[in-house]
This record gives sequence, structure tokens and C-alpha cells, in this order.
Amino acid sequence: MTVDSYKYLPRSMRAGYESVPFVDEPPVFAPLPKPLHRCTVALMTSAGFYLKDSQQPFDTEREKREPTWGDPTYRVIPADVRQEQIGASHLHINSQDLLEDVDVVLPIRAFSELARRGRIGALASEHYSFMGYQDRRLADWRNVQGPELAARLKEQAVDVLLLAPA
Repeated sequence: MTVDSYKYLPRSMRAGYESVPFVDEPPVFAPLPKPLHRCTVALMTSAGFYLKDSQQPFDTEREKREPTWGDPTYRVIPADVRQEQIGASHLHINSQDLLEDVDVVLPIRAFSELARRGRIGALASEHYSFMGYQDRRLADWRNVQGPELAARLKEQAVDVLLLAPA
């Protein structure tokens, strides 16, 4: 099956994105500090999820004007969120498909079950959503969002942050 990463972009934007060279880097990995059955796990998605009633959607209007820019902010999603509370804002994926079952890219229910069965120590009380397709050199990620997220994870004693990409 062929994957078309640009399928949901306006045709006028496609050529600009296709001309950006692909960067192949090794995955980020750190050894676990303790056995998984004793770890607290938080989830992160790049699906552009937000809470419809209390959070702003990601800024897709600016990205339409500036195709090499992506909204670098993140949204906190509580572990007790209900599917109907979640909205999605992303130009590179069909958000409607993801909203049919948010566990596809933010598997809170599945990880709650893993915690209940003792396969993981606990599921964190909050999880995180970014809008994917970011410029890897983006200073905001390195200087603002990254350190802020790391501090939140440390404050909650999270051992594992699992990215469920969209």
C-alpha cells in the first residue's frame, strides 16, 4: 500500500512540501529506569488533538499561509477524557478518521487496561498532543515546549513517554 503523506493538503502546497529533503535519523531511545510493570507511562500524539470545550485548536491558518511553519504548541489531554470531548486540528491527516476512534493515535483506553492488568505500573494523569509535521530545527521546541514538557513529566514522575504518531 502506498502512503501519501500529502493527500490532505491543498494541491498548491504539495510541491513545497515534496521539495523538502527527507532526513533519516536513528530513533530517540533511553533505557528504562526500572521494569515496565513498575513504570508510570504518559502518551503523546502528533494528531493535533485538543479539548473542544476548553482548548484552542492548533493554528492551521498560519500554516496555510506559511507552509514550512507548524504550530509548535501542545495540549494537555487528561487520562479520563471521553472521545466526544476531543477535537482534531491538522492539515496532513484526515482528522475525521482519527475522531472515529481516538485510541488509534492516543491509546488511553488500551494503556488503562495494561495498567489494570499490571503490565505497566500506572498510566499518567495527563497526556500530550502536538500537531505533527514540524520543522525539526524549530527553536520553540528546543527552548520552550521541550523543557516545559520535560518539567511536567518530571513533576508527575513519568518514567516512559510513548509517542503514538498520527
